[in-house]
Amino acid sequence: MGKLRSGVLNQIPGKSVLLTLVARITKHRVQILQTNALVRTFILLFVAGLSLSLMFSACSSNPSSNPSFTPGTQQANVTINLVSFSVTQAAHEKIIPKFVEKWKQEHNQTVQFNTSYGASGPQALAVIEGGQEADIVHLSLAPDVKKLEQAGFIQPGWEKKFSNESVASRSVVAIVTKAGNPKQIRTWADLAKDGVSVVTPNPQTSGGGRWNFLALWNAALSNGGSEAKAREFVTKIYRNTPVLPESAREATDAFFKAKQGDALITYENEVILKALNGQKLPYIIPETNFSIDNPIAIVDKNVDKHGTRQVAQAFIEFLYTSEAQQEFAKIGYRPLNNSVAQGTELKIQFAPVKTLATAKGYGGWAEIEKKFFSENAVANRILQDSKS
Repeated sequence: MGKLRSGVLNQIPGKSVLLTLVARITKHRVQILQTNALVRTFILLFVAGLSLSLMFSACSSNPSSNPSFTPGTQQANVTINLVSFSVTQAAHEKIIPKFVEKWKQEHNQTVQFNTSYGASGPQALAVIEGGQEADIVHLSLAPDVKKLEQAGFIQPGWEKKFSNESVASRSVVAIVTKAGNPKQIRTWADLAKDGVSVVTPNPQTSGGGRWNFLALWNAALSNGGSEAKAREFVTKIYRNTPVLPESAREATDAFFKAKQGDALITYENEVILKALNGQKLPYIIPETNFSIDNPIAIVDKNVDKHGTRQVAQAFIEFLYTSEAQQEFAKIGYRPLNNSVAQGTELKIQFAPVKTLATAKGYGGWAEIEKKFFSENAVANRILQDSKS
């Protein structure tokens, strides 16, 4: 017992004071014990109690010997599962290493990322069905994140948790043509001409497809047209669309790799990225356009299970920094950060847009979904009519 007590005392702060106290008690114990049985019992109990107290104190000051200690807050490695829509891949591949390096320097902790990219709608469904245990979702449009909220994976109010209403990336709609633009496509209206073949993603499966649909509809209304005229105009364009790829990335591949179509409706950032990779083709940024706002959110249900909330939140916040927005901008996303947007090089890269519609201007996504993309709504009826 003497050896155990000394070993325990050596592990705790203020050990000299405690050792002195115990020594003095021990030294005079024999003399005290001769007084009477009552005092003897009291002293023995006191010494025993003091020894046990010191032992428990030493144990509680040493996390490795405390059975209630859970180290999850500072693991050597942390893995973040990022599930995103297809065209963000190039941006995240540039930004993730910068965040990993920064976090390592500041927290001495290694962060690893598992990433998955695909059509926005199916990606959201994969998280709900458990095929993807996402810690973070970066999706094409807000309704896909809303599905995760409704399924209990994301807490309500996610739109207010980060800057810019939790929109992490932004683009506009572009029209790409073949080399030399043989069909002389210059405006939205040219896409409705006879003999023009158009490639655009399916609005029933692709977030990009929905943004493109809204851009077409908005273009018709912006020229003073009625909703009846808008329906007629958009139907003509979808009649010129022989196939509807599932995702924006598949549509881009169909046009660039499979050489399908005379014109591709796509994200501006996809066009710029293709040009950076040597696939430069003429394109138009229509002056009447639609702001493509891509939301991001923490998947609360999964980060709480994985113990990754702190890192997940830090990564999303990093996406809004000038450093990350610069990387977004380099590969074609219009920067959210004003200081980045004012750069001379970027002003040249991004064509001006005179009239930029937003989802908010159309009543928000709840209203848009109800009017255009729910069952038997405008978009689905137009797709049916275009096949007749």
